[in-house]
Amino acid sequence: MKLLCAPSSPYSSKVRMAARHLGIEIEEINVNTRDDPAALIDANPLGKIPTLVTEEGQAIFDSRTIMHYFDRIADKPLYPKKKSKRTEAEVLEALCDGIADCLLEIVYERRFRPPELISQPSIDRQWSKVVRGLDHLNANMPKFGKALHGGHFSLGALIGYLMLRFPGEWENGRTRLAAWPSKFAERFEPYHEMKPRA
Repeated sequence: MKLLCAPSSPYSSKVRMAARHLGIEIEEINVNTRDDPAALIDANPLGKIPTLVTEEGQAIFDSRTIMHYFDRIADKPLYPKKKSKRTEAEVLEALCDGIADCLLEIVYERRFRPPELISQPSIDRQWSKVVRGLDHLNANMPKFGKALHGGHFSLGALIGYLMLRFPGEWENGRTRLAAWPSKFAERFEPYHEMKPRA
């Protein structure tokens, strides 16, 4: 299988880590979405990453859909079997992905709009969502339990993206959240090589 992805993308990182954890072999193909590469557009009309292309040529997107696909084909589950625990894992994943959405909006606003058109109110609104989300995570740190699940990989990718793009802007007062990556790396050794990077 081929995964169209980017090294800085938190969603790509989440999927890559999950595949490694599950022992699913994928060929990682880095693409730049701003170039609208044919390989990506042909597989995903939205031109978004990550996009997984199976050996049969089926394209699967977005990251959560890919994670659930992995859960179905892997030899071990990526989500808890108990319904209530699975819901907790899925909500954690949704929260982390949602925070990442807000962070990307901020990055795109700063990077791709002309300076005179950058909307600080828009940035402030997105950052307020980030703050609420991170405060919630810090106050309700997820437990590891017996096995890692999709929510853990989403949180690992999110914090990796924060460390990459917003160093020093999010850690203050969130000691539990800032300490989480080292604990996660004890359970998933490849974390530091697979978290979002420039």
